[in-house]
This record gives sequence, C-alpha cells and structure tokens, in this order.
Amino acid sequence: MQAAAYIFIHRKWKDDKSHFEDMINYFCHIREPLQLLIFPEGTDLTENSKARSNDFAEQNGLQKYEYVLHPRTTGFTFVVDRLREGKNLDAIHDVTVAYPHNIPQTEKHLLNGNFPEEIHFHVRRYPIDTLPTSKEDLQLWCHKRWEEKEERLRSFYQGEKNFYFTGRSVIPPCKSELRVLVVKLLSILYWTLFSPAVCLLIYQYSLVRWYFIITIVIFVLQERLFGGLEIIELACYRFLHKQPHLNSKKNE
Repeated sequence: MQAAAYIFIHRKWKDDKSHFEDMINYFCHIREPLQLLIFPEGTDLTENSKARSNDFAEQNGLQKYEYVLHPRTTGFTFVVDRLREGKNLDAIHDVTVAYPHNIPQTEKHLLNGNFPEEIHFHVRRYPIDTLPTSKEDLQLWCHKRWEEKEERLRSFYQGEKNFYFTGRSVIPPCKSELRVLVVKLLSILYWTLFSPAVCLLIYQYSLVRWYFIITIVIFVLQERLFGGLEIIELACYRFLHKQPHLNSKKNE
C-alpha cells in the first residue's frame, strides 16, 4: 500500500492535516486520476462506537442514529476543498452498504468462515458542480447525506431488505455466476500452490532467502527512518521539481 501511495493517517487531525495536504497536493500536481475512499464516521458500527456517536449527538443537539454513526466532517471538507482547488475532483459517490443476513465484524468471524452471504450497495453520484462551496455548507451537506443513509438503512432492515421495491438492481449483473465460480476456484488453487511453493524456494535456495531478508530489512528501515515509501516518493518529487513545499496555500 505504501508503494501505491496510500494516505496513512494517525486519526488525529492535528497530526494528519499536514500529511493530507501534502499528499493531496502531490496528486493534483502530477495530475494523477485519484479515487479516494473515505469513511467520515472514522470506524465501524459497534455498541461502543454507537454509544460514542450518541454522546456526540447529545452534545451537539443532533439526532441519535441506529444504523449509522455521525460523520466527522473536518477531514471530509478539507479533502473536498483541496481536491476541488487542485481541479482533481469531478464527483463524489455516496455509497451505502447493507447486509441482509449475517454481518461479520471481526477477523475472528472471517477465520470461522462467517462471510457475508449477500451484500447490497446503494450508490448515488454527486457532480462536483452540485456541491456547496463554503466549508459550513459542505459540512451540512455531509450531515444531510447521513440522515438519508439512516432512513435508507432503516427502510432496508425493517422492510424487505432491498434498496428497491422491485427487488432488482438498477445496474444489471456484469458477471455470470459461472465466471465468478471459476475465478474463486482459480484463486483458491493459486494461493494453495503459491504459499507452499514460496516456502519451498526459501528453504531450498540461499539466493531466495537473501532476497527476502534484504527486502524485509529495507522496508523496515525505510519505515523507521523516513515514515514510508509514499513519504520518500513525495520527497523525491519535491527534489526533482525544486518544490520544497507543494501546498497551494498556507496551513490554517
């Protein structure tokens, strides 16, 4: 993920703001088409996180939610503003996910084979020219979308567990069941053979062992010394383009 320039955060805005700004401005400078997946809630829905969300709602005079958590809009509005300013944002896709049957939430559930039997997605596209321009209005816009998510999920779980009354998706299936089954079987076969094959190569050949040792050492050292490959990539870009700072405007 570091090699793909993922944006890693500490989940503390005072620590994350500068890094967010550097990475977003970097993507805007290189004109790289960017798909940024954001979870404004900041975590998954559990009893503890819902209790914290309800406390937040009480403190701010907001409605308590049952199916979603209240979004934290600071990071969301910052990212939208920076991408819009860098002309690298054409739309926001609002995605709502629902599980009509089992809802696995921990790694233990997955290890026990408790995978979702079925997943439903509701997707709505908002072109950038339809979004508010001020920070305050953008925050209200985000909260409004979460109000809609709450009602949408309430109707889903209390109704027929489908986002559409017809029971059919607006987007037709793009893959046949046979194709999906073949891909699953090939994936299982590949990883079943690949993992022991790598172990065998490591055991048999010293060159392979040294390759893995050197690679591990390099990744550990660069993480401790520089903070990650994406930080090195950003520094190299600054050096090559003689830009000590990519920020288009000063930090607030």
